[in-house]
Amino acid sequence: MANSPAETKQSGAPLARAMRPINNVVERWIPSALVFAIILTLVVAVLALTITQTNPVDLVKGWGDGLSGLLAFMTQMALILLLGHMLANTRPVRRLLTRLAAMPQTALQAYLFVFVIAAVASLITWGLGLVVGGLLAREVAASGKQRGLKLHFPMLVAAGFSGFVVWHMGYSGSGPLTAATPDSFIAEHLGGAVIPVSETTFALPNIIGAVATIVVVAVALSLVAPRGADRVVELQIDAREQLVEHEEEVVTPADRIDASRIITLIVGAALVFYLIVHFVQGGTITLDIVNWSFLALIFLLVRSPFEIIRLTKEAASNVGEILLQFPLYAGILGMMTASGLVQVFSDWFVAISNPTTFGIFALLSAGLVNFFVPSGGGQFAVQAPIMLDAAERLGVDPAIPIMAVAYGDQWTNMIQPFWALPLLAIAGLKMRDILGYTTVTLIASGLVFAGILLVWSL
Repeated sequence: MANSPAETKQSGAPLARAMRPINNVVERWIPSALVFAIILTLVVAVLALTITQTNPVDLVKGWGDGLSGLLAFMTQMALILLLGHMLANTRPVRRLLTRLAAMPQTALQAYLFVFVIAAVASLITWGLGLVVGGLLAREVAASGKQRGLKLHFPMLVAAGFSGFVVWHMGYSGSGPLTAATPDSFIAEHLGGAVIPVSETTFALPNIIGAVATIVVVAVALSLVAPRGADRVVELQIDAREQLVEHEEEVVTPADRIDASRIITLIVGAALVFYLIVHFVQGGTITLDIVNWSFLALIFLLVRSPFEIIRLTKEAASNVGEILLQFPLYAGILGMMTASGLVQVFSDWFVAISNPTTFGIFALLSAGLVNFFVPSGGGQFAVQAPIMLDAAERLGVDPAIPIMAVAYGDQWTNMIQPFWALPLLAIAGLKMRDILGYTTVTLIASGLVFAGILLVWSL
């Protein structure tokens, strides 16, 4: 474990220390994401009853009808997190992280190395990025200690979490993937059409933006990294967490089947064949295709059905709280649609925006909403209909509101504790230990996101 938070408070660069009063307020007063979802439900209900002509009975009916409205989407989101966690904990990936941990030769290299690897993993899938950030921070800290390299462990963990700031620009971005999925819940706001990821995730502005974000945040982290007389809080364990070789007892013929690698290889190969056929026949990337690609990798990397069952059990605990929130988000969307609040908010955005500034206003609003709806998928469900309707009325490319909501979600994640919890659990730290550094990531990335959307809108 790392040193106590009291010791940690005295460490860090001046900018990181200057941000601590704000960080302490955030951590002290922000309740759990579930409570936020309930509060937001009540707030939306009050707004609907006071701003629109909806009566309480119709509002409750809209809420109840909406509760089941995101069931397919909820399953897709849960699978992305579940499969990302499983993939990060397969033996080959864990051993790769152990080898990578020995590469940095200086403290600054270590911090930036953890950030870049976590960012790349997050671009592949957000579930993978979260877990890799925590695991790699521990591995690098332990490897550095063995080699006599003094590394500030909270900074390493903050660097790992900072990699998450680009997740929605990558392969598993829930907003762009939902827009690319036929018959999704926002299809009616797109005129029944889809927006392929070639116009969002793989559009040139987003690709350049992802690279620019990584570069700018890396520079910002290097400026606040502990140096000189700054206190360094090292990882307080003598050796790396060892990979536990879970060997199931094989006694019966059924056990031998469960311990066979042939079974998992067949499934993995079949999934790969399906993906090849899908793309050869002109198929596109959707939420389902992303999940099947991760599942294929897992089946190919594990050694037996025994192992994949164990990985599933270990990853399942990270999915429960998210699953519980999605029906509430669906109910919020149901109330907003039934009462006409979507139209009211859309009118407001049209009134304060023009085609050039719309993307930046959408980014700011998404960053704020993310405090209340920290799930990227849940936030997209609540905000996307409003932003798409407003964009249509302003004549704005629908890719811009989709990416603005995506950027806003990943942006304020840096000071929203919800998604940091799995990584902090791996690291053995609290949010206050890293907030001074992740706030710097928030500022640096926000400037890049605003710039991308401004240029994209021209």
